[in-house]
Amino acid sequence: MEQPTRTVRAVGAEGFVFLLLFVGFFGPVVGVMGMANFFKTLMGTAHDLLINTVFFLMAVAVVTGALGALFSEFGVVHILDRLLRKLMRPLFNLPGMAVMGVITTYLSDNPAIISLARDRNFLKAFKKWQLPLLCNLGTSFGMGLIVSTYMLALGTRIGTSMFAPVLIGNLGALIGSITSVRIMAIFSKKELGDIGDEKTSEVAGIEQRREIREGSIFHRLLAALLEGGKTGVDIGLGIIPGVLVVSTLVVLLTYGPKDPAIGFQGLAYEGVGFLPWLGEKIFPVLEFLFGFKSPELIAFPLTSLGSSGAALALIPRFIDKGILTPTNIAVFTSMGMCWSGYLSTHIAMMDALGYRSLTNKALFSHTVAGLVAGMSSHFLCRLFL
Repeated sequence: MEQPTRTVRAVGAEGFVFLLLFVGFFGPVVGVMGMANFFKTLMGTAHDLLINTVFFLMAVAVVTGALGALFSEFGVVHILDRLLRKLMRPLFNLPGMAVMGVITTYLSDNPAIISLARDRNFLKAFKKWQLPLLCNLGTSFGMGLIVSTYMLALGTRIGTSMFAPVLIGNLGALIGSITSVRIMAIFSKKELGDIGDEKTSEVAGIEQRREIREGSIFHRLLAALLEGGKTGVDIGLGIIPGVLVVSTLVVLLTYGPKDPAIGFQGLAYEGVGFLPWLGEKIFPVLEFLFGFKSPELIAFPLTSLGSSGAALALIPRFIDKGILTPTNIAVFTSMGMCWSGYLSTHIAMMDALGYRSLTNKALFSHTVAGLVAGMSSHFLCRLFL
């Protein structure tokens, strides 16, 4: 993904405003926990997340990255492309080639669709107003394989199969993606106009060809495994800042002292319990929309806004506290996929696509879509589980 551009700004009051907000946020937390306990908890939580969560997520990313590379190298991705492309028009009102964006982001992460959007042959199939929709489409499925694999692996820890909840979660993410793209299309047509016809005949020959590595089948197999695994390492390294920074802050706002009778001890995963307090205020809404049985679960969707990897890091704590249900797994899968850190990627992705002016519309569309995805998974679970 491209680095965000920087600009020059005159020195003003922004620094003072930020300092006031910074002190206003951390001041009460330090006041409740104490300075020494605050820093001990901050470092202890970040260290535990790195050792016990990030490296596990990296292992998942390496395995899924290798699998995705194999699928691409030996034509499975193109088979899926041909099987699914007829669904793109009725579901998303997009050309069939857009399914490549779904597959590539599901196997990797949100920005993977940018590489497709730079392919002139790929772009020939789209009208101008459809191009900004690629951002919302790709983000809806980002890290899909990693999130789904992680959730499936939880079955051994919880003691029950997670296949059905994860399947429902993927269906919920699909519903959310349709919502996101369809809402965004309204803004895009208004801004760019619904003109031009798809030039599908110009890309017909390209659909019959795919790039492969040179060498024997064994060499291609080994190269795909190693290169795909390296991509997984890159993803694993890329989620470290989000997990350590975002998850640590969320933990500080979510949990209380480990032993309320003793108070704060500076242990990992202690906090001031703000999010459960907030969740209690709107708990009837959370229970109705998402099936949450504990206010603490609000931490997952809020963290997904910035990083799905960081949100996944919260799940072991939910399991330890016994507040996670199969319905929660379905809801978390759909929201983790559909939102998948869109607040941290949408701006750069829209800028890379060349439609920065539509960024706010894309963010609004995707916010609604994530809520729809979570609600859809909840009500599907009530119907089928």
